[in-house]
Amino acid sequence: MGSETATGMSAPDPKHAVRATRSAGRKMRSLLLDAASALFKERGLSGTSISDIAAAADAFPSQITYYFRTKEALFVEAACRDMLYLARATEQAALKAHTPRDYTHALAVTVTATDTVAFFAEALTLTRRRQDLAPLVERTIERLHSEGARAYAGQVERHGWRSLRAPEESSRRFWAIAIGVIVEGYAMGRAAEEMCGELLRALGEQATATAAPANATSANDATRLRLVGDRDTSSSTDGETSS
Repeated sequence: MGSETATGMSAPDPKHAVRATRSAGRKMRSLLLDAASALFKERGLSGTSISDIAAAADAFPSQITYYFRTKEALFVEAACRDMLYLARATEQAALKAHTPRDYTHALAVTVTATDTVAFFAEALTLTRRRQDLAPLVERTIERLHSEGARAYAGQVERHGWRSLRAPEESSRRFWAIAIGVIVEGYAMGRAAEEMCGELLRALGEQATATAAPANATSANDATRLRLVGDRDTSSSTDGETSS
């Protein structure tokens, strides 16, 4: 409760005001990232202005510079956030698979169905000239690898598969091949179905099926990627995409 004022009314709780301000800030950052992501994918970095993003988010240009400093920083953070959303969607699709072949197919179909990987690849290229933005990309890649490895290991254990590689190696290999195939595919004007087929060929077999353990049940929530929250979950103010 707030303290009593001279008029007998309770004074506002300073902590509540701080929480409300932070909540509003997170919401605004999320709106700006949503707007920026759509515009950057459609028009690219050079074809999108800060004013365009602000207008799309019903915000002021000064709010973009306040939260992200530069358009380039916003571009990289939007691409990293979208990549983590895609990784979560990819893992959730793969959870429905009951065989190693279906698992790999679910991964390939989901990851090639959007232009998110190509967007992320542009962010990777941008950080070559802007090393100050590289830490966010590095953290994003490490999360892709570590969470993907944990999710894959959970599936192998749950179904009793025999993995042909260690989970950490499988996760890193998947994302390295996926990024390469998709970037090449976009450069060559290939359709999603073509990129999916090429990715499946490049990945090959990742595991072989064995008899499922007697206690195998429905998907264990503990094996799921804990990459990001719901779509309205924003990134932290220090520039790292929140989990």
